[in-house]
Amino acid sequence: MQSNFFRLKNEPLSESEAMALIQDDTCGANVLFVGTVRNNAKGSVVSHLEFEAYEPMVHRELQVIADELRTEFGVMHVLLFHRLGKVAVGEAAVIAAVSSAHREAAFRATEALMTGLKKSVPIWKKEYTADGAVWVTPTP
Repeated sequence: MQSNFFRLKNEPLSESEAMALIQDDTCGANVLFVGTVRNNAKGSVVSHLEFEAYEPMVHRELQVIADELRTEFGVMHVLLFHRLGKVAVGEAAVIAAVSSAHREAAFRATEALMTGLKKSVPIWKKEYTADGAVWVTPTP
C-alpha cells in the first residue's frame, strides 16, 4: 500500500525514522536525501538558518507532488520531513526519501521531490550571517 509521510518539525530530524517509514518488502530501492545547513553562502559565514511555513498549504502541495511522482515514476512511498524555526550549521534542515521497485525511479523521484519542494511548497528560509539576516526565498 502506498504511503506519504510529511512532517514539519521544530526539533531535529531523524534519518533512521525516515528509512524505517519508507522501507517496504515490495521495493528494491530506498533513496534518502539529507539537506544540511552549511557554514557559508555567497562568501559570508552563516551562523544558522530559520525556516517558516504556511502549514495549512504545505501538506496539500506535498500531496500534489507525491501524486505526480507516482504517476511519473511509479514510486511506492514518499517522505518529506522539514525543520521549522532555528536550524544550526551541520543540522539537517530537510529529509526527502522515496521507495520504489527500482533504483533509477527512486533516484529520479527523489530529485523531483526536492525540485517540487523548492518550487511550490510554502516554506521560507532566512539566512543569518555576520552581515545580518536575509530571506533567501521570497518572504512569507
